[in-house]
Amino acid sequence: MSLQQNKTIRWGIIGLGKIARKFATDLLTIEDAQLQAVASRSIENANAFAKTFKATKAYDSYEALAQDPDVDAIYIATPHSFHKSHAILCLKHGKAVLCEKPFAMNTEEVKEMISVAKANNVLLMEALWTYFLPHYQFALNYIKNETYGKLLKIEADFGFTRPFNESSRLFDKSVGGGSLLDIGIYPIFATLSTLGEPDDIEASCTLFKNGADSSCDMIFKYSNGTEALLKSTLIADTPTICKFTCEDATITLNTQFHAPTTVTIAKNGKEEILDYTGTTIGYNFETEHFNQLLRDGKIESNIMTYDFSLKLINTLDKIRERINLQY
Repeated sequence: MSLQQNKTIRWGIIGLGKIARKFATDLLTIEDAQLQAVASRSIENANAFAKTFKATKAYDSYEALAQDPDVDAIYIATPHSFHKSHAILCLKHGKAVLCEKPFAMNTEEVKEMISVAKANNVLLMEALWTYFLPHYQFALNYIKNETYGKLLKIEADFGFTRPFNESSRLFDKSVGGGSLLDIGIYPIFATLSTLGEPDDIEASCTLFKNGADSSCDMIFKYSNGTEALLKSTLIADTPTICKFTCEDATITLNTQFHAPTTVTIAKNGKEEILDYTGTTIGYNFETEHFNQLLRDGKIESNIMTYDFSLKLINTLDKIRERINLQY
């Protein structure tokens, strides 16, 4: 059932870490949306988060938040391995769910989440925020319309260094830590959203001492000769750019390509730089899209579709199979 078009969407957040803080920061900039409730394993953390971001309620129980009748939608920002269970918890209580990427740990988990969403007629979407950013939509439009001819090659990387800390979520293999699921998903997303699923995948990786992947190098090959050279790493600082080489020009999403950034178009020896850095972190774009889906009574995004999320997680599964990475 669709909601009133001017209805304020009342949000809850499960998992109150770094990404949740970014989401909540941008939520404050959206008209007709408010942070209603937050939940953490620690009531002290929940209370502090609620105070900072003006939430009405704070819980130390995810179940209690899911049952809150004053919450319309829930953003899930817990570690990867909990996404399925937390999403299903919320969906079964009739709450629309925006779940951080990766959607879940593998294809079977994603299929189960989608099945529960459909069975309960509730909106579910993977929160891959890059898809909704203006600079990415700009580049995607040019590529899809072949403004500069056919897309011939993609080169995309995402890398940074952090001291290894086995207790940190980023490095904890048991919750999906490592470079592939955490940041490798962005170069892979850029490729799937422009070239589609590859005909062949080559992949290699290096590992931390606990078995989590420290870096992953991937080559996606297509039957028409197009290829994508992709990299993710937690042991090196890389440019973190995405370069689309077309027949007549190159379109480069510059440093931190997954976030609001500049775009360089190089053609005939000349460069044009477009600035899309904006005034927000960038999470507001996916949230506004989600809010409208909810008001319209939709259970699936027309941009971040179930089919695309399945192709994304299936590709991640194939890469893990090639590098023998098991969780």
